[in-house]
Amino acid sequence: MVKVALFVRLDAKPGKEKEVESFLLSGLPIVQAEPATTAWFGLRLGPSTFGIFDAFPDEAGRQAHLSGRVAAALMAKACT
Repeated sequence: MVKVALFVRLDAKPGKEKEVESFLLSGLPIVQAEPATTAWFGLRLGPSTFGIFDAFPDEAGRQAHLSGRVAAALMAKACT
């Protein structure tokens, strides 16, 4: 049963929209390997606005995801 979730809004810098789209597409196989990630969706909300929605059975699953590869890659991209 899903008890906790995350929604992250991403605003691409001008000219970086394709890069954000590619990042989201590449993230799916990684999170599919996370046993506690019940659902994960990469979303395009507008021309330069994206989102990630993911769901977990408990807080431990959410924390495991936040410590995982996709979260680390997202933080690295956000700082550049």
